[in-house]
Amino acid sequence: MQQKQKRRAILPIIFTIGVFFISISFASLVLWYYWYSNVLYKNRVFAPVVMHAMPFGGKTKEEVERYWLEKNTSFEHVELVFTFESNIATLSGSVLQPGYDATLSATQAYLIGRSPYYLSNLHDRFFKKRIDVTPVFSWNKESVTALMESLKNTINIPPQDALFRFSGGKVLSFKPSKNGRTVNEKLLLKHVDDAMQHITLEKTSSPFIIPIPVDIMFPSASTTDVNSFGIKELIGKGYSEFKGSIPGRVHNVALAAAKLNGVLIKPGDTFSFNETIGDISAATGYQSAYIIKDGRTVLGDGGGVCQVSSTLFRAALNAGLPIVERHEHSYRVHYYEDGGFKAGLDATVFHPTDDLKIKNDTSNHILIQTTTDPDNFTLTFDLYGTYDGRKAEILNHTVWGITPPPPSLYQDDPTLPKGVVKQVDFAAWGAKASFQYKVMRDGNTLINQTFNSNYRPWQAVYLRGTKE
Repeated sequence: MQQKQKRRAILPIIFTIGVFFISISFASLVLWYYWYSNVLYKNRVFAPVVMHAMPFGGKTKEEVERYWLEKNTSFEHVELVFTFESNIATLSGSVLQPGYDATLSATQAYLIGRSPYYLSNLHDRFFKKRIDVTPVFSWNKESVTALMESLKNTINIPPQDALFRFSGGKVLSFKPSKNGRTVNEKLLLKHVDDAMQHITLEKTSSPFIIPIPVDIMFPSASTTDVNSFGIKELIGKGYSEFKGSIPGRVHNVALAAAKLNGVLIKPGDTFSFNETIGDISAATGYQSAYIIKDGRTVLGDGGGVCQVSSTLFRAALNAGLPIVERHEHSYRVHYYEDGGFKAGLDATVFHPTDDLKIKNDTSNHILIQTTTDPDNFTLTFDLYGTYDGRKAEILNHTVWGITPPPPSLYQDDPTLPKGVVKQVDFAAWGAKASFQYKVMRDGNTLINQTFNSNYRPWQAVYLRGTKE
């Protein structure tokens, strides 16, 4: 009984002592919390705050702000280079104006643990080991938007629908389908964002190369959709230049090329240049220009038509088609070597002796398209059909036996006034030329043919007037 009374007497003492120690501990905790928050970290960022892996605990707002301002100096020479094919565009640091918002970033860091919510502050200040804060980084996005508009004007190409109008055995209107393209603005902006992220993390050196992404735009009507002749794609191309031609020759080149434009060669057929062109005379619209006739260069109807046959010959070689008949000119004509071509890639025509014949040994029709540019003196042949995998090559193209022209020949002409000299023929160096024409498909040889040309040296001829 007495022990129970003793125990009851001790309990209040123990309780009082417990309350005392709890009170002391709580007061100490409150004092420590006050000291930590209002003395140790007064006007300073709390310990857990980290920005870009850099600890900022204990720094004042001013120190944090100075840090990011110093960082901004490294962006002065930033440069973004946008590339697409041969297109290059650049945005410099002065235009982009990249940099951290030092004041806002410092404020963000400082406010961690200083929210209106006591429990949240307690958690952020004492229980979190690390709080990552992303500094505010910005750049002039309007400059990127303006650049994109400029890039779109340069790079964007609308798709082209095919056009095919056939009548009377000839294609009157033809335009192959073409894919278009457009700048992928959303992806481009993402690339810029990625570039800026790399720059802020110092993971790359300036300039930063950004390939411009593009999307392919498909036409609503393809070449295959609009015809049943197998005219799908370009299978061969020929090109030549004729700068220096007299007006009559330019006219004849354009006229003869126009007569071939739209011609279809059926599968298995052999195309004849002379038969397709028809009569070459003043009656069919040709003008007088220089031609080679009876061993002389003379003015005659249709001068310049050989420019057309030579260009078609080159297109047929490029397409890998069999050349059934071809003749070289009597002498070298500079038009057929202009543009960097070697001697031997010409084809003369003269009805009925000399013709250019080409066989269509493909399984589909072949369409001839011509483009004459009289302002730039160029002629282009495009052959359209279905590509069957053949590959054409010109090998071992050599020119040798170069011989100078004979001395100029002067002939008296009683129809010209005395003292007048008129050149009626022009000097040309002689040469021999040869090349191998080889066409392969799936490892098999379709054509293995050698073309030889023998060009005579040509003398200049002058008429000297004797008429009193």
